[in-house]
Amino acid sequence: MTDINILDFLKKKGFFYKIFNKLNLYKHIKNKNIFLYCGFDPTESSLHVGHLLPILCLKYFQKFGHTPVILIGGATSLVGDPSFRISERSKNSPDILQYNQICLEKQLSYFFKDSDHIINKAIILNNYSWFKDISILSFLTKIGIHFSVNNMIHKESVKKRLIEQKTGISFTEFSYSLLQAYDFSILYKKYGVTLQIGGSDQGGNILSGIRLIRKLYHKEVFGITNPLLTTTNGEKFGKTGSNTIWLDATRTSPYKFYQFWINTLDSDINNFIRLFTSMDIELVDLKFNSVHIKQNLINKKIFLAEYLTKFVHGKKALKSVKRIVYFLFGQGSIKEIKEEDFVQLIQDGIPSIFCNNLLDLPNALVKTSLSSSLTQARNMISAQAIRINGQIQIQKNYSFNKSDLLFGKYTLLCRGRKHYVLIVWKI
Repeated sequence: MTDINILDFLKKKGFFYKIFNKLNLYKHIKNKNIFLYCGFDPTESSLHVGHLLPILCLKYFQKFGHTPVILIGGATSLVGDPSFRISERSKNSPDILQYNQICLEKQLSYFFKDSDHIINKAIILNNYSWFKDISILSFLTKIGIHFSVNNMIHKESVKKRLIEQKTGISFTEFSYSLLQAYDFSILYKKYGVTLQIGGSDQGGNILSGIRLIRKLYHKEVFGITNPLLTTTNGEKFGKTGSNTIWLDATRTSPYKFYQFWINTLDSDINNFIRLFTSMDIELVDLKFNSVHIKQNLINKKIFLAEYLTKFVHGKKALKSVKRIVYFLFGQGSIKEIKEEDFVQLIQDGIPSIFCNNLLDLPNALVKTSLSSSLTQARNMISAQAIRINGQIQIQKNYSFNKSDLLFGKYTLLCRGRKHYVLIVWKI
């Protein structure tokens, strides 16, 4: 990899939205390894799929010999980044923020696991360590003096909030750009960091840091923004209310994470493979060169889903997901399913219900909404449309028994081929 310029490599993969001081950055990293950083505010206890691009960007730089610095925003999260938000972010309590910081540090450490042969190991820092002792007077006189309000109010993210009569923007949020700029200056001074990366919504904040370092130290530093990740129908990746795809397995199971990528739009699959995997799309096209275009698309989605599930959750989780998928959608045997697989299905894999006593099959079908009535339930059973743990059941008034309880508490009901419900018995 070192024979190729990292910037050309990332450009080909589509990682750049904007590069600040592009020509000089090429010269800056041509013959030396640098320190670069990206910040993550702990507003939640987990990162989400929208964070994958900056994480991968840092990892690629690391593979090319550069040293990534990961900055957790223990201080800046108290303020909240107003960038492209229509209202002020709700504030978390100090206890929650501390918990979130611990979770994010653990999660990010996983993605940058140290190997014995790696010299340029990732550095994880928390900006609270330098903000906790600075006084407001010191900050305003030493840092605030270098910022023009005239320029700050013309930032796109600020302008949008200024015209919002109901919400506006607080001084607290207005000052966020100064805090992030100060982060860059501290990292430059203490660690020699000369490049900041972030999402496309961070352009204004990154530029503030570049200008501050120029004024404080008369040195040139650089910035890169990654594209805002959207699908071809305009939907934004990341936090989308209850449908957020988290990178923490306890918030989004590996199975649901896998299914998210399997459901990639046909028109997005090539772009996502280019962005999220290390393989060139040309090689992927050669690998899946069947004359059946639809099958090629399916194979590409499976490749993407398996690649990212392994990257985010590891080999063991991917094996679990494949067992579930093979049973639910293939010809796998229920005997291959493990208890840990049912935990994923209960979490968010398929609809689940809890029962305190054993039911007969018709009542179970009604209770699980696989049938709208007992009569319809019995008709479906007679038509061989109902399976219990993968086996067709034809007895109209079949009653469950303990042999139907996998691991002593799980029963999988299926109507047709795809409509599954998991019963968890509390008996």
